[in-house]
Amino acid sequence: MEIFLTYLKVFLVGGLICVIGQLLINYTKMTSSRILVIFLLLGAFLETIGVYKYIEEFGKAGATVPILGFGSSLAKGAIKGALSEGFLGALRGGIESVAVGFAGVIVIAFIVGLLARPKTKQ
Repeated sequence: MEIFLTYLKVFLVGGLICVIGQLLINYTKMTSSRILVIFLLLGAFLETIGVYKYIEEFGKAGATVPILGFGSSLAKGAIKGALSEGFLGALRGGIESVAVGFAGVIVIAFIVGLLARPKTKQ
């Protein structure tokens, strides 16, 4: 029963993030890329003020997988780097904290590029 509750929390948090994004797409004139940037910055902001860790504890992968979690990871690494090495440490720490995600995206995009067959419009 505990695993079911965990899955429910993950679904609720991830679903709520998706619902907010879909509402922004449907009811505003914002582009998808602008919404993406807003979510990234919101994740970084919530991490900076110390709120996102509570969201992660509750929602687990529902909070860490969406773009909000990416912004949070970026901010977490930047804060850690800044505290240990100053300004340049903030830049390096942010990049290091999300390097695995970048590498994964590059590899997956390469594989999809090999397998996909693009078609031109008539």
